[in-house]
Amino acid sequence: MPYINIKVTDTNVTNEQKKLLIEGATELLMNILNKKPETTHVIIDEIPIENWGFNRKQFLGNKK
Repeated sequence: MPYINIKVTDTNVTNEQKKLLIEGATELLMNILNKKPETTHVIIDEIPIENWGFNRKQFLGNKK
């Protein structure tokens, strides 16, 4: 049973975009690893922007 975990910041990710991420990730596993879509699980974690960092800094970008 494949399990995909996608982590994104919680800045304006729409339900339509989440739907497309789930569909695209599932397709990727189907095409590359021959996995069945009915057994593929996709989880999207939305991380609060203030809990995100890179280049040794906390990211405090504009949360819309």
